[in-house]
Order: sequence, then C-alpha cells, then structure tokens
Amino acid sequence: MLRIKKLDIFIVKSFFMLFIGTFFICLFIFMMQFLWRYVDELVGKGLEMSVMAQFFFYSALTLVPVSLPLAVLLASLITFGNFGERYELLAMKAAGISLLKIMRPLVFFVCGLVGVSFYFQNVVGPIAQAKLGTLILSMKQKSPELDIPEGVFYSEIPDYNLKIAKKDRKTGMLYDVLIYNLKDGFENAHIIYADSGRLEMTADKQHLWLHLYSGDLFENLKAQSMKSQNVPYRRESFREKHTIIEFNSDFNMVDGDIMGKQSSAKDMAQLQSSIDSMKVVGDSIGRQYYREIAEGNFRASYGLTKEDTIKMEKADLYAYNVDSLYNVAPLTQKQKVISAALSRAENMASDLTFKSYTMESNDYSIRKHKTEWHKKITISLSCLLFFFIGAPLGGIIRKGGLGMPVIVSVLVFIIYYIIDNTGYKMARDGKWIVWMGMWTSSAVLAPLGIFLTYKSNKDSVVLNADAYINWFKKVAGIRSVRHIFKKEVIINDPDYERIPGDLEQLTEDCKAYIAQNQLTKAPNYFKLWMSGEKDDEVVAINDKLEALVEEMSNTKSASLIGLLNNYPMIPVSAHVRPFHIYWLNLAAGVIFPIGLFFYFRIWAFRIRLAKDMERIIKNNEQVQFIIQKINK
Repeated sequence: MLRIKKLDIFIVKSFFMLFIGTFFICLFIFMMQFLWRYVDELVGKGLEMSVMAQFFFYSALTLVPVSLPLAVLLASLITFGNFGERYELLAMKAAGISLLKIMRPLVFFVCGLVGVSFYFQNVVGPIAQAKLGTLILSMKQKSPELDIPEGVFYSEIPDYNLKIAKKDRKTGMLYDVLIYNLKDGFENAHIIYADSGRLEMTADKQHLWLHLYSGDLFENLKAQSMKSQNVPYRRESFREKHTIIEFNSDFNMVDGDIMGKQSSAKDMAQLQSSIDSMKVVGDSIGRQYYREIAEGNFRASYGLTKEDTIKMEKADLYAYNVDSLYNVAPLTQKQKVISAALSRAENMASDLTFKSYTMESNDYSIRKHKTEWHKKITISLSCLLFFFIGAPLGGIIRKGGLGMPVIVSVLVFIIYYIIDNTGYKMARDGKWIVWMGMWTSSAVLAPLGIFLTYKSNKDSVVLNADAYINWFKKVAGIRSVRHIFKKEVIINDPDYERIPGDLEQLTEDCKAYIAQNQLTKAPNYFKLWMSGEKDDEVVAINDKLEALVEEMSNTKSASLIGLLNNYPMIPVSAHVRPFHIYWLNLAAGVIFPIGLFFYFRIWAFRIRLAKDMERIIKNNEQVQFIIQKINK
C-alpha cells in the first residue's frame, strides 16, 4: 500500500515552491526573447489592449512546454543544493534513506509535469500557435507605412507600388522615393519620383497622408487619334506635394485556416494524417513525373526526313551511324542540329529542375511534419531527463540559492539546446534520419542523468577537482612529495634502538630486489602481459618504509624530519600490468599500438623504481647516522 510520508510531503513542498518561481522566471525570459523578435510589429501600430493581451496570452501558451524543462532543472538543482548545504540530505542518508528514495516523490511529480507538457504540446500548443500566427499577420496589416522595405517595390497599398532607397526609422523620412499610381490602369500609370518624402496615417485611420519633396510627376495623356502611334505625356516638377491615399487600416483578423496548415499548428493525429496524405500525393506525382520523363525526354522527338530514309535504304542498315550522317551534313544543317539539341537539353534541364523542386518541397514538408511529431514527445520527456540531471547535481554540488545552480542550469540547457537544434536542422534538411536527429539530445542526456544519479546515490566524487588532478598525475607519472612537519605533541617516541636494524633490513631488501629484477633492462614484451598483476615484494618494501617513516615522524629532531621528507612515495602497481582483469591485459598486448604505449610506460616506471630503491638505500644511511647522534 502506497503511503504518503511526512518526509515526502516536505520534499515535494520544497520542490514545488521553487518550481513555481523558476517556471515563471523562465517563462518571462523566453517571452522577452520572443517579444524582441516581433517588437517592430507592436510598436507604433495603435493596437488595442485586447489585441495586446491576446498576443501575450497566446505567446505564453506556446512557450510553456519550452519553459518547463529549464524550470525543472533549475528547481531540482536549487532544492537538492539547499538540502546538501543545510545538511538535510546528509541527515536523510544517515537515517538509511537512499537518494533514489528521496527522489521518488518528485519523480511522480515530474512525471505529472511530463503529462502536462505533452498536453500543451499536443492540444493547447497547436491552437495557440494558429491563433498567434493569425494575430501576427493581422498586426502587420495595421500600419503598412512602417513595413515598407528598402530597395524593393512595396505593393501592400492598393493601386500603388512604392520603392525607396533608404529609410530613417527615427524621423520617418523616406529617401529616393519612386511611386507608381495604377488607379487608371497600367498603361496610364502616374509615375512620381521625389528626393524625399514622409508617409503618415491620418487621424481617422482611413487614409494615408503622403508628403513628397523636390520631385517630378510623369503622366500619360490620351492620344487625340486612335491611329496615332505616339502618346503624349505631361511632366510636372514640384518642390513640395501632398497627396491623400485611401487606405482602410481597421484591424481585421486574418483567416485562421492560413496558419492552421502549418505543422506547428497541428496535433499528433493531424500530423500523421498530413504525413500520410503527402506521401500519397508525392508517390502519385513521382509516378507521373517518371512516366513523363520515360515517354518524353528519353525518346526521339524528331522523326527522320524523307531524304534520310532514302539514304538509309541505299546504305547498309547495320552500318548506319548518326555521326557519319552528321559529318557529311552541310554547315548550316550542323548548326541547326546543334541549336536544336541545345534547346532540347535546356528545356529538359528546366523541366527536371522544376520537377525536382516539386518533389523536394513535398519531401521537406513531410520531414517538417515528422520532426514536429517527434518534438512533441522529446520536449515532454526532457522534463524527466533534466530532473535526473539536476537532482543528483544539486546533491553533489551542495550549493543552494541562485548562484551556482543558475550557472550549471544555463550551461546544461545551452548544451541541450545546441544538440537538439543541430539534430532538428539535420533531420529537417534530410541529412539525418528524422528520428535520429530528433532523439539525439535525449540520447545524450539520458546516459548523463543515469551516470550522475548513480554517482550521487553512491556518494562518489564527481565534481571534486582534486580527484581528477590526482588521476591525471597517476596517468602522467607525476607523484606527490612528502610534507612531514615537527609535531607539537608527541605521545610515543620512536624506538631508536630498534629502528637502525629495521633500516638495515630495508636496505638489504632493496638491494636484493634490484639484483633480482634488473629494473633498468627492457622487460620481455610477451612475458609482461602473462605475469602476475601484483608485485608482493614491492608492496612489502613499501609497507616497511611507510611504517618506519610514520614512527620516525614522532621525533623531535629537525634534521631527521628533513631526511624523512627525502623518502620517495613508491607507486607499487605502476611497473606491472595496467589492468586488474586478465583478458584486458591480453587484449592490450595484442593491440600493438596500445600495448606498445603501456610497454614503454611500464619500462619508464621500472627505471624510476630502481632509482627510488637507490634513493631509499642512500637515505637510510643518512638516517642511521642521525639516529646514532641522537642515541649518543
């Protein structure tokens, strides 16, 4: 029977309060980023508050699924960081509660968030995306004078085509203005060119007020006679000209079906239906194109002339060669043949280009729908993945608040965003398989979450820099030195009567080991991988050395303390096989480049071990001399 404990309530309550705050913070950040993209459509349009409220409401709904994963990551990091910083996590583990049991109530809570995210992705999101798209298109129609681009013709104003070279957004001035007034038809167009101008909306929002400065007006006049080939025109130069243009700027919502056809405005069932329909259409179009190409482009389109037929009847049919006919043809006929072949090749290329564009466009639309289908699942599952990354990281870092957790969250989310966006673009452009591109980010985050959860549950050191530094030193052969200091309080003094005999025995052991193993010579490559993995003699020598150093560190003699620091720290396993598993050593020896690397590394450590033995022998003599002085 599932029972809700007070500890579970405490954990969920601590996480929930932080999650609410982080969620609205993340939603606000994403909304500011989204608003920055459409600031030009909002500023200076005179939009009503209801329209602005709809814009922010629909944009917030579309950004909820994106905000949830980051909010879960940040909230889990802060929650477990606070537990670690206040030693609450340590108290829970000391009571016999593992990290997985601590995370269990939050796992159920986050699974509920996964369902909420999927609901927004599949139900609320498509509706909000369609509403938001139609709203943005409608807002662009509110004040077209702000949308006039530079360097191209603008035809959004009825019966007018405008082109400007430069636009000053601060003052609203337009420079090098060219206007085509097509009210009387294309043949009777009024052409106006002005050095500068300004376009403003009238107070009643029903007309555009056009101010032009330093320009000319050209206008065609009707011909006096129907048979006349020349049409007179009128030219008017002006220093300043003002014109009223009828324009209805009432805010009208665009038909919602326009955005409803986009892949982002469809749920999973509609996406699958659209994919199936596009596949059927693509197959039918592809078969039709194949028949057209097979029956049209790759068969002879020109029949033989009567003269060619007579020539073929007189000549041997099997000796007939098109090149021979072309070689004996006159120059004019050769040019005609080449021109016809070139024209036919260009037509074929143009036709194939159009057909390939049609098929590629259909395939691109299919991939776009497939990526959107997978995206609804991957974004929802990212909430759970981010939780299994954030909660263990919080327990490892043990830092609460908005300092370190925010930095780590941003870094993890940036990595996720880069991987996810790269996979999405690769899948959308057809460079990767769709499911592979869309699930790449999840495939990267899932092992990371499992690894961090395992390490945090075992209280393993993951983010401790000293552990990685020591590992690097071990691989590179860099070892630490002794740092023995004179003790202020000594409980047991060293046995100066016994220690010289132990030092003498240690010296004999080192000499015997050097003579028996011949450390300076290159080891046998094949025997190296077959020998035992542990050198008991070196282990025994090292144990004796460490015991003597530990005992003599209780001395009051500063000279003896200095000599103790000269003893080397012996790595007892660096000069033998690298792996503890027998078959891994055999595999390393068989794979020659890897085995050769370890071979030279082991040889170098054997040489260093020989030097360490000699150093111990020499240092023993000096220590014995100091002890003799102490005994006197």
